[in-house]
Amino acid sequence: MARANLGYLPRGNPCAQCGKPISSPDWVEQGQGRISYLWSCRACDYRFEAVAIFDERQVEAEPLAA
Repeated sequence: MARANLGYLPRGNPCAQCGKPISSPDWVEQGQGRISYLWSCRACDYRFEAVAIFDERQVEAEPLAA
């Protein structure tokens, strides 16, 4: 099962516009089989989203009822 470790945040991701490193994402959102990161560059004011998608075979479905 692939689970997102939200204790780990990517650091130093380059800006998609100007290439300057961004220290950390502004927002992290975990969904079924994916994690989305919202990045904001302070150097050029560009904002973009990066999405990590996990292999379906490694993602465990959440139980419908307890």
